[in-house]
Amino acid sequence: MNQKMKKQLIRIIIAFLLVIVSFLIKFENELYNNILYIIAYIIVGYDIVLKAIRNIFKGKVFDENFLMTVATIGAFCIKEFPEAVAVMLFYQVGELFQSYAVDKSRKSVASLMDIRPDYANVYRDDEIEKVDPDEVNIGEIILVKPGEKIPLDGIVIEGESMLNTQALTGESVPRKVTLNDEVLSGCINNDGILKIKVTKEFGESTVSKILDLVENASSRKSKSENFISKFAKYYTPIVVIIAILLAIIPPIIGASFNDWLYRSLSFLVVSCPCALVISIPLSFFGGIGAASKIGVLVKGSNYLEALASTEIVVCDKTGTLTEGVFEVQKIEAIGFSKEDLLKYATYAESFSNHPISLSLKQTYGKEINEKLVTKTKEISGEGVEALVNGKIVLVGNEKLMKEYNIKYQKSKEVGTIIYVAINNEFAGTILIADKIKDNSYKAIKLFKNNNVKKIVMLTGDRENISKDVADKLELDEYHAELLPQDKVSWVEKLMTQKSSNGKLVFIGDGINDAPVLALSDIGVAMGALGSDAAIEAADVVIMTDEPSKIANSIQISKKTMRIVKQNILFAITVKIIVLILSALGIASMWSAVFADVGVSVLAILNALRILRIKTK
Repeated sequence: MNQKMKKQLIRIIIAFLLVIVSFLIKFENELYNNILYIIAYIIVGYDIVLKAIRNIFKGKVFDENFLMTVATIGAFCIKEFPEAVAVMLFYQVGELFQSYAVDKSRKSVASLMDIRPDYANVYRDDEIEKVDPDEVNIGEIILVKPGEKIPLDGIVIEGESMLNTQALTGESVPRKVTLNDEVLSGCINNDGILKIKVTKEFGESTVSKILDLVENASSRKSKSENFISKFAKYYTPIVVIIAILLAIIPPIIGASFNDWLYRSLSFLVVSCPCALVISIPLSFFGGIGAASKIGVLVKGSNYLEALASTEIVVCDKTGTLTEGVFEVQKIEAIGFSKEDLLKYATYAESFSNHPISLSLKQTYGKEINEKLVTKTKEISGEGVEALVNGKIVLVGNEKLMKEYNIKYQKSKEVGTIIYVAINNEFAGTILIADKIKDNSYKAIKLFKNNNVKKIVMLTGDRENISKDVADKLELDEYHAELLPQDKVSWVEKLMTQKSSNGKLVFIGDGINDAPVLALSDIGVAMGALGSDAAIEAADVVIMTDEPSKIANSIQISKKTMRIVKQNILFAITVKIIVLILSALGIASMWSAVFADVGVSVLAILNALRILRIKTK
């Protein structure tokens, strides 16, 4: 509990004790009891009265402060001192619950604010200077000690360590980094000492972008929040007018003025739309907080609300559904061991920087003795010929085998097939392919569990590879060999296939995905691996490379919307019933107080449930 809330609680307790004393001790002169009630009222309600007066001068007359002030002062005028104090006392109890709920929700998001680095250790003139991260330039070398936050994005040039990435990704498992690995600001260095070459200024760094997203999330209001704002704008003046009419018209035709003024004041108390005004934004704030806990940043409550209506999910392939890293997946050797086949192929390709060569080297994993390669010849569009340790080695595609009249066995595997011949004899094949993420299978299952009607993959990759991925993941539809403009065309077509209230979500990670991210109802960028352009264009950012996090976010969104609808229905129903009872003189001001404060507290507690959601 923060300092402001503690002061508010102390005021409530003191006022409550004064009311109890005045209620239990009946002085001979009733004036003393009334003075105690007035002191209690001033202690607990002075700030509400001051707010009402200030807002009147600002032109904001009809708000909850105005309603509470008019109702309580009116109660004093008809000598209902206990009820006047009770109205303000219980209203402040409701406000305390609201403050507690907002504080709890804010903490779930504010934990992200802890990732803001306080300083950076920079090497300058052979000495280490502790400076503000804003003052560090691209290309400078920073030192990060164990337990410190990484202040800027960069590349490790010396050292290795385990990084705590939980604040960014929601994942508790540390990530190992070593020489030439990219590191993101906001991570905590667990053990080793790291020297990092800065690649981005602080304003463009990951931590800066995340903080900006979080701080601006509340500025984009949902339709439900806008509805409540408009509702309160017209509702409050209407109930004030009705209350005035209740106090004036019946006495004109002979009814008791005090009786109808009392009904009018009770009507004003119960009419306060606190439950709606407080609980709806709180529900969305809680939903954004719940999403941030699992490493998903939603840029506004309007996008959180939209996620609940997801009908079509469109995914990029490389880096989204697949790892985006080409690796050796399978080795088929004939007349040689798999180890020897890989060795000869790697040596033959050792002087190339082609992705195929890099994949072979990574899988081989041993130091290459370049002296063993005495002759190399690159055959454009086909492969390479090399003399490795006295043996003629051919590594390439089918065209290369045909060029050298090698009798080979055609592979039926899907991916990039490397054919290898040694001394003009076919020696086998090596399959290099992008691997489907294990998390993608989980994501597709969760999307279907969340009633997503269609899951589509759009990719620039070849037809046979794309079909294989789509079949394994059991996607509803896929389109291959697309250029960025083709992806835009397909998203436009798919947008026409959803219902009027349905939403299309696009998940991508590359710079070529930025146009479709902006075009979609909800664009989702894979933040950990994604490009800056994709993150800027997206409405939702996943800080890991797990597409299932979006399915989890849809689950959170649906739970948030259920709570919002429950609160709206519950609050309006109770309000209408008690308003009618107050106007008829059946509900006393005490009932009105409990109806107003009780509904607010229950709505707030209901809104807090979103923070405890457990995603599948």
